[in-house]
Amino acid sequence: MKFRGYLVAFAGVCAWSSPIHADTVRAAGPNLLSSSALVMDARSGETIFEKNAGTVTPIASITKLMTAMIVLDAQQSLDEPLTITIDDLDFLKGSRSRLSIGTELPRREMLRLALMSSENRAAHALGRYYPGGLDAAVKAMNAKARALGMQHTRFADPTGLSPENVSTAQDLVRLVVAANDYPLIREFSTQPAGEVAIESTGRVLQFSNSNALVKAEGWQIVLQKTGFIREAGRCVVMLAQIASRPVVMVLLDSVGRYGRIGDAQRIRTWMETGEVLPLPPPEPVRLASSKSRGKLVKASLKRAAGTKAPPKRGPAKPVRRR
Repeated sequence: MKFRGYLVAFAGVCAWSSPIHADTVRAAGPNLLSSSALVMDARSGETIFEKNAGTVTPIASITKLMTAMIVLDAQQSLDEPLTITIDDLDFLKGSRSRLSIGTELPRREMLRLALMSSENRAAHALGRYYPGGLDAAVKAMNAKARALGMQHTRFADPTGLSPENVSTAQDLVRLVVAANDYPLIREFSTQPAGEVAIESTGRVLQFSNSNALVKAEGWQIVLQKTGFIREAGRCVVMLAQIASRPVVMVLLDSVGRYGRIGDAQRIRTWMETGEVLPLPPPEPVRLASSKSRGKLVKASLKRAAGTKAPPKRGPAKPVRRR
C-alpha cells in the first residue's frame, strides 16, 4: 500500500495539533458549505486547511469505520453467518433497508455492506454479534477511541443513527489514519458497487457505494466513509491522493444533498490549481402567490376554529332560458 509508510509516521505526528504553515496554506482557502472541515497532509502531518476543526458534532455513519475496526480487532470468523432480526430495525430514524428480517449473510458481507453502502441493519448486526453483545461493542468502540487519542469522541451505537455519536474533525483524522491499517476497510469502503445473493429468497441484491466520488474521474480514493442524519448534516471522510500528495479530508455538517461532494471538489481544485471556486447558488424556494397564500390562511384559520373550509365551487352554470 503506497500510503502505508506515510501514515505510520503520520500517526505519531497526530499526537499533537500541527500549526498551519504559510507555505502550504493559501490565505483565502476554499469556499465550503460544510460547517466543520480539516484537510491534512498524511505524509508530513501539516494542516492544509481547517474550519471549526475542534467543534464537537454528530458524525452519523462515519461511526461505521469504528464499528468495522472493533469487529476486525475481535478476530471473529468472517465466514460466520449473521442473521438480521427485529432488533436490527431502525426505530429511531425509520431508515429503510433491503435486508429483511431473516436475511442471513456471512460476517464478511455484513461488513462490506456497512462500509460500502452504509447499510444500517448490517452494522447493527455486526455490533449485536460482537462478543458480549451490543453493549460490549459500544464499550469497545469508546475504548478504541480513547486509545487513539480521540478525546472529544463518544459512541452510543454501531450504526451512527444516534445523534449521541459525536466527534470533531481533528479526532476523525485519527480515525481515518487508524482505519487505513485494515486492508478490508480500505477495500470495502472504496468498492464502487457489488451484489449480494440472499439464499433464503434466491434473490440477488445490487448495492452501490454511498460516495459517488469513488467512481468519479480523476479521484484516487484509498479509504472513505459517508454519513447523514438530520442532526449531523452531510458528512464524509476520505484518504485520497490530491495534488501529488496523500491527503486526509474531513467534511462535517454540510448543507444540501450534494454539499459534501461539492466541497470535496472545491478543495481538490484549490489544492491543485489555487483557484477558489464559488459556492453554488442556494436552491430556489417556491413562494405561493398572494391569492394562494390568502386561501391557505383562510383554511388554516377555519381549521383552528374547528370548522372545515368550504368546498370548492366550480363556475356557475348558465341558466337555460325557455
